[in-house]
Amino acid sequence: MGVVKSALLFVLAALTEIGGAWLVWQGLREQRGLLWIGAGVISLGLYGFVATFQPDPHFGRVLAAYGGVFVAGSLLWGVAVDGFRPDRWDVIGGLICLVGVAVIMYAPRTG
Repeated sequence: MGVVKSALLFVLAALTEIGGAWLVWQGLREQRGLLWIGAGVISLGLYGFVATFQPDPHFGRVLAAYGGVFVAGSLLWGVAVDGFRPDRWDVIGGLICLVGVAVIMYAPRTG
C-alpha cells in the first residue's frame, strides 16, 4: 500500500505544481489577470504541503524523485491542456524519468 499511496501523492503533487505554474503562465503570458495568478500561487503553495505527506522521510529523495514525475507530468499536461504533441524523444525522456523515480523511491534498501 505504501507504493500506491506514494504514487498517488506524486500525482497530486504534479497536479498542484504543474497546474499552479500553468495558472501563473496563463495569468501573465496570456493576460488573463490577477485571479489566475493568485490561484496559481495558492496551488503552488499546496504543492509544498502535498510533498510532506510522502511516506519516505528523506526530503532530498522525495524531491529528486518528484523531479521525474514533474517532467513526465508536464508533458502529459501539455497534451491534455495545451494541445502539445510530444515526439518520440519526449516520450522516451519522460519514460526514462519515470524509471528514475521508481529506482529512487521504490528500490529495495538495506539498513
